[in-house]
Amino acid sequence: MPALPKYVDYKNVQYLKTFMTPHARIMGARKTDIPAGHQRKVEEAIKRARFMGLLPYIAR
Repeated sequence: MPALPKYVDYKNVQYLKTFMTPHARIMGARKTDIPAGHQRKVEEAIKRARFMGLLPYIAR
């Protein structure tokens, strides 16, 4: 996994995609192997990016 930044930005789509499966699902904490606090920030940023239309909800 990439280095953990101090702030997780929802506009950094390339970084957020590293925590998603090819089917656009968020990977679990065990799979990503990052601390729980950072996992929550990543999940929140992915959900914001989805709402803003930067990331897909599902990929076929």
